Amino acid sequence: MTPLDPATARALDARLAREQSAQRLPSVTAALVRGGEVVWTGAAGTLDGRAGGTAASADVQYRIGSITKTLVAVAVLRLRDAGRLDLGDRVGTHLPELPCGHVTVAQLLTHTSGLQAENDGDWWERTAGVPWAELAASSTALRSTPGTRFHYSNVGYAVLGELVTRLAGRPWHEVVRDELLTPLGMTRTTLRPEAPAAPGLAVHPFADLVHAEPEHDALAMAPAGQLWSSARDLARWAAFLGGRTEGVLEARTLQESLVPVAVNDLVGLPWTGAHALGWQVWNVDGRRYAGHGGSMPGFLANLRVDLASGDGVVVLANATSGLGPVGAELLDLLAEREPAAGAPAWTADPAQAERLDLVGDWFWGTYPFRLVLEPDGALRLGEPGQGRGARFRATGDGTWVGEAGYFAGEPMTLRRDDAGAVVALEVASFVLTRTPYDLGTGVPGGHDDLGWH
Repeated sequence: MTPLDPATARALDARLAREQSAQRLPSVTAALVRGGEVVWTGAAGTLDGRAGGTAASADVQYRIGSITKTLVAVAVLRLRDAGRLDLGDRVGTHLPELPCGHVTVAQLLTHTSGLQAENDGDWWERTAGVPWAELAASSTALRSTPGTRFHYSNVGYAVLGELVTRLAGRPWHEVVRDELLTPLGMTRTTLRPEAPAAPGLAVHPFADLVHAEPEHDALAMAPAGQLWSSARDLARWAAFLGGRTEGVLEARTLQESLVPVAVNDLVGLPWTGAHALGWQVWNVDGRRYAGHGGSMPGFLANLRVDLASGDGVVVLANATSGLGPVGAELLDLLAEREPAAGAPAWTADPAQAERLDLVGDWFWGTYPFRLVLEPDGALRLGEPGQGRGARFRATGDGTWVGEAGYFAGEPMTLRRDDAGAVVALEVASFVLTRTPYDLGTGVPGGHDDLGWH
């Protein structure tokens, strides 16, 4: 990886330093990822917020809060890929003691289960945790009908952590450590803090004073936000999200996990945020980002990846409040000052000649569609996202399946005449022909006896 221009690094350092000063953060540290590698790290402030204190660095641990949920979600998806569960399973199938056992695994992953947001009893983020049996019996009420709306639930991820524990036969955090962290080389991501680690601090809103925040083992609620990591270590997780999975997760499963499922609908505001299978997804002027935020008393965290470029950012601070949108701005600075390599040069692909009989104009009734072969061998019918536009990939048995647009997941077959020429595309219940209601092709409903007249 080509190192960043020193002027770019200085600009990034300066932006992070401004964030620490303007937001009155005791310390803040960050890392940028490109091409699956860390290309910059920065830090500002001291761990205790005092002059002369220990300087922050990209190797110091901070609590990452709800970014923990993304690792739990990937552990669940690995169990699904191994055939241990189905996303449509009622969670009570695996955890029969749950009063809300009819909610599904997918609903828990996407925060659409309707489960209460927080546990009953004391503020779990600042007090010692309770065991699973106590949490399951007292904190699993439904606030809405499952599957009908987005409602962020920390309790829901406590349930998913217990699901991983139950199916794996060992604690969820050991599964995450052995199956995710170790293969990815994330040696500084742990359940409890390991030195050097920043203390959790609250900054007084009206004075330059700090207050120490408590830290406890959250026990059953730990899967919702307990893990600690450093900016450099967590950057490896950003690289994973950007596609450098190192065999930990199938590429198709990663893509599946990034499909927005539940829109975070706030009345009067445009839809910009959604939740996928464990990941938050943001739509910024048509550009798609994914990642997750994290907050615990004394700590703030953000992980964000541009899904088109794979560039990612991690920001960690030891303050209860105050971190602004610096992560997105660091990504923008990187893109502006060090543009990523453009698309590969166009070259001809003689192999596409085998499918040349498919491309061109097709009609669904009188609606025109243009079918085009894409460089990766997919077929694009019209424009996905516009009307019934869709993208199809070959299945290997002569059929195609939609992977984007109106016909996503739907099979498409090619109807051929006696000479082997493709004369119709059959997808869902529709038939597309080379001319509108082609009189020589059987179209559902037949033709007027007068034909076109």
